[in-house]
Amino acid sequence: MILHHATPQAAGRWCDEQRAAGRSIGFVPTMGALHAGHLSLLRRAKRENDSCCASLFVNPLQFNDAEDYASYPRDTQKDLRMFAAAACDMVFSGALGDFFPGAGSVAGIPVKNAGPFGRGLEEQFRPGHLDGVRTIVEKLFAAVGPCRAYFGEKDFQQCLVVADLARQFDGVEVVACPTVREADGLACSSRNVLLSADGRKKAASIYRALLRAKTLWNENVRDAAHLRRAMDEVLAAAGAAVEYADLRDPLAWSGEPPAGEMQRAQALVAARIGRVRLIDNLRLDG
Repeated sequence: MILHHATPQAAGRWCDEQRAAGRSIGFVPTMGALHAGHLSLLRRAKRENDSCCASLFVNPLQFNDAEDYASYPRDTQKDLRMFAAAACDMVFSGALGDFFPGAGSVAGIPVKNAGPFGRGLEEQFRPGHLDGVRTIVEKLFAAVGPCRAYFGEKDFQQCLVVADLARQFDGVEVVACPTVREADGLACSSRNVLLSADGRKKAASIYRALLRAKTLWNENVRDAAHLRRAMDEVLAAAGAAVEYADLRDPLAWSGEPPAGEMQRAQALVAARIGRVRLIDNLRLDG
């Protein structure tokens, strides 16, 4: 049986005991609805550390759409079984008041600014989303303490935001892990279960669009506008409702889209398949 703590405070005491015993900690933050991507993070955390812990909390602060928050998949007992199967040692959850004592409601919580990596893309289409991520992850890092924290690269901009946040904590290292994909290339996501059969086929176009940009890059196409158009064409042909199909220099993040020839490029896509919003990305150089 996996150890399940009901509050971050109890989890913090467990983490302190582990470190006092000389054990390193690998930490995987989650909102539940576990899938193969989460399991890969948990197994890596277990492999690279003496102890592995995880959080299970659907953070209302990172949803700018009440319907999206309400429909987010939740199955705590199934998640706990999957945590145990991945040999996770401890998982903790908690109520909103456990993370933000005295707040009373979401409206009473002081939200942190996402920082320099929160500009553009996700924040343009989901205002406040990355602010909400940074706000809760700060609480999670404070609860767990010194650790290696594992995040999936599917949420590329989020990884940059939390890595920036980790610099404020002594002993917290963010480890960005490769995206885990399904057989047709679709990035594993908790929202994939919400797709209809037809939507599932359309969703595969997201990875095809990224691969199209990668192919062009390998053919020495470096013009940002050309690469954007190529991704848009693939997504439009599949009937995906595109929010963005864009590029960024992964080593020099900018809020505004790059123009002209690029030396390094991360291709990033966000699209809606019906009412389901999906994101993905791919490094083009290298």
